[in-house]
Amino acid sequence: MRLIFSLCFLILFSCESAEQYKLKQGDYRALLEVQEGKTLPFNFKVTDADQIEIYNADEVILVDEIEYSSDSIRINFPVYEGYIAGRFENGIISGGQYIKESLDRRVPFSVEYDNNLRFEDVKEPRADISGIWEMLFTENDSSTFIAKGIFNQKDARVTGTIRTTTGDYRYLEGVMDGEELKLSTFDGAHAFLFTASFDNDQLSGYFYSGNHYRAAFTAKPNAGYELPDENSLTFLKEGYDRLEFTFPNERGESVSLNDKRYNNKVVVVQIMGTWCPNCLDESKFYSKYYRDNKDKDIEFIALAFEYAKTEEKAFEAINRLQDRVDIEYPILLAQYGSSSKEKAQEKLPMLNHVLSYPTSIFIDRSGRVRKIHTGFNGPATGDKYNEFVSEFDSFVNLLLNE
Repeated sequence: MRLIFSLCFLILFSCESAEQYKLKQGDYRALLEVQEGKTLPFNFKVTDADQIEIYNADEVILVDEIEYSSDSIRINFPVYEGYIAGRFENGIISGGQYIKESLDRRVPFSVEYDNNLRFEDVKEPRADISGIWEMLFTENDSSTFIAKGIFNQKDARVTGTIRTTTGDYRYLEGVMDGEELKLSTFDGAHAFLFTASFDNDQLSGYFYSGNHYRAAFTAKPNAGYELPDENSLTFLKEGYDRLEFTFPNERGESVSLNDKRYNNKVVVVQIMGTWCPNCLDESKFYSKYYRDNKDKDIEFIALAFEYAKTEEKAFEAINRLQDRVDIEYPILLAQYGSSSKEKAQEKLPMLNHVLSYPTSIFIDRSGRVRKIHTGFNGPATGDKYNEFVSEFDSFVNLLLNE
């Protein structure tokens, strides 16, 4: 009887200990420490010990790569290199960090259990910022870039996105807290916080990316505001009408547009990186289009510019992206150790510049470049995304029918 009692006690104790080192199910409010004493909040739910859902406005990100080791945890994000690591205290993550190893970046991370608020202690809004905003960002070196804010407000809650000439900032969510706008997003790659004061029908504030970047911005309402045409920003230099490159695939084989696979076919060349959320949005669209149109004479080929420090790590990231998104077209490694756009342009010297990841180059059956589309307007942009899908389909069909 003593032996049976002892065994039962050990089994019960070990089960309780195991539960202690698993995440509690329920709602969480997460906080990333950015700059100037500010924190970037986002929300997630633990649906079971091995699955998390991260929420940004209408976006739900399923995270199912969770590693437990004794009293420690590592949460790996789908596709991206970044992860959260920490220790446990009563089933809650303690002393956590959001880590990107290749960039040597670490951002302190903490959580509050049983809390589904994004921003707390929100005052009654003193303004409604729904609509289109003309924005200007100023970086620390005084350089500037333009953007278009697209916001929707209901009571105090604000959602929307910000488009730039190189893509959008995806799903933003936050509040109008009195006269202060607060927006955030976190998707495993982006860790963005926007704060701004509303005064005299204008916004002025700061944009924080993790704890490594800050830019000031101003914004004014402008219902008719549009960014430059995405098809006019990147182009072939004078004297060129073709794109040429040779880069390796994961088997070490050199691949170029001269290969038999691409002869007499319409080809879309995607300049991208596995670390890039806009590239992920575009890759999801392209991979589905490719699967649905295999009977047509169209091919896709991606050129990956990776900041992973080694070739091995870069191909690990590429293979992970292909597996998670079910990408059946080739992804070649164009560069590793840096995602520098200047270095990328050196690899493709016929382009005037590589302005954005992603950039798509459309090539007709004869091998001539017919269009270059800079950036990508993802699902968060709503009508702009639908416009891209329609334009893409029409233009590809035009090339296919020539």
